[in-house]
Amino acid sequence: MRKITFLIPVVVIAIVGVLSSVFVVDEREKALVLQFGQIRAVKQEPGLSFKIPLIQEVVRYDDRILSLDTDTIEVTPSDDRRLVVDAFARYRISDVVQFRQAVGAGGVRLAEERLSSILNSKIREVLGADQVTSDTILSENRAELMVRIRDQARTEARSLGLDVVDVRLKQTNLPEQNLNATFARMRAEREREAADEVARGNEAAQRVRAQADRTVVETLSESEREAQVVRGEADAERNGIFAEAFGADPEFFAFYRSLQAYENALKGSNSSLVMTPDSEFFDYLKSDQVAQ
Repeated sequence: MRKITFLIPVVVIAIVGVLSSVFVVDEREKALVLQFGQIRAVKQEPGLSFKIPLIQEVVRYDDRILSLDTDTIEVTPSDDRRLVVDAFARYRISDVVQFRQAVGAGGVRLAEERLSSILNSKIREVLGADQVTSDTILSENRAELMVRIRDQARTEARSLGLDVVDVRLKQTNLPEQNLNATFARMRAEREREAADEVARGNEAAQRVRAQADRTVVETLSESEREAQVVRGEADAERNGIFAEAFGADPEFFAFYRSLQAYENALKGSNSSLVMTPDSEFFDYLKSDQVAQ
């Protein structure tokens, strides 16, 4: 009985020792086995592994692609037009041994601080280089600039055991103090363009109206000319008919003209004529006989 009592703690300690010496490496991570702060083993393959209990410890690092948002910074391109840039990066721990040696117990937090500093430095260096203007940064050519930033940051990040997979510029804006001036300049430019369009429209309208007025005058003139020609031809034809009628029978022509004179003179209900009774106007009213 006393042996059993003695063996139970021994068995428990042995089980605890065995369990504490076994650890599992997930497929999404890498692990380092440390002994008094020194690296004793690197576990990069997923599966079951062993360590010395109490003496050795396991430090795990994420083997997936991680994301890092950089701080917002101001850059000054070659055209001296300041911009506020906000970027983010994708990275992964490529060498856990070098990573541990570079950041120590600070881990991912310290590594991201150093990587952020590297990225900000490279963003300022690339975007502030010669031949790089604010228009270039704001255009489709910014993709080439992001590749340059990534390549340069990748070179320096290798000393941390990191591989920079990608760098993207999220926002590229003007500083707050410059926005109002820029908006005012854009508004003035748009108003100037609108005034130019209105002036051009008024000028075109005046040309159209002048052309229309000219067309009206020319049309009326042409119509009046044609009307005068027609009236002249009609008068000539009428006079020819009168002359022919007069030559055929002068007395009848005189009688006809007198009837027309009566008709024109006696129009209306209150027409009054003052003349002597022996006036020639009444020649055809005095007698039914035509004067010989």
